[in-house]
Amino acid sequence: MKEKKFPLITVIMIGVMAAMVYIVTLFRFPLLGSKVHFANAVCLLAGLLLGPVPGGLAAGLGSMLYDAFAGYGLVEALITFVSKFAMAWVCGRLYQGLGDFTLKKLDKTLLSCILGALTYVALYMLKTFIFQRFVYGFPMDTVFATMLSKLIPSLINAGAAVVAAPIFFHALVPALRSGGVMDMLRPAH
Repeated sequence: MKEKKFPLITVIMIGVMAAMVYIVTLFRFPLLGSKVHFANAVCLLAGLLLGPVPGGLAAGLGSMLYDAFAGYGLVEALITFVSKFAMAWVCGRLYQGLGDFTLKKLDKTLLSCILGALTYVALYMLKTFIFQRFVYGFPMDTVFATMLSKLIPSLINAGAAVVAAPIFFHALVPALRSGGVMDMLRPAH
């Protein structure tokens, strides 16, 4: 089995993108019992730019660190790591895996972001259900009411991320290409 290593530039970009996720998460506002922010857009951007595993690490680490420093506890931080990793992983994997399947790069980027964002929403709803029903022991009607109250802002976050991430991606890639960074990150990009 061949051992795969990350080039130094990839490790640096994981750190930069994780820091961006963390910082963007600080700027949020309450909406319908939840919080709306653009951190999901940066998580999707990490998947697009860095690929599935490095992008997932950046998204997961940045979000996990936010939860840890905000005092949510170890279990919440680890769940956040897994769900944000999955969002960026799905986005990055689809973006790489679609190849020239779609006619336009924007279509491929948008489809990858939509499925990545929906992955996160599904995992967040699953976590909400499990915690509400089995950890806190609430009755099913309360569980579903709570899930509905969290679904609406989650879908708003997902929609904002799906709009913003492709815009940021297509704005950044030409500069990263001209500087040779994209070739260093993923030679086949």
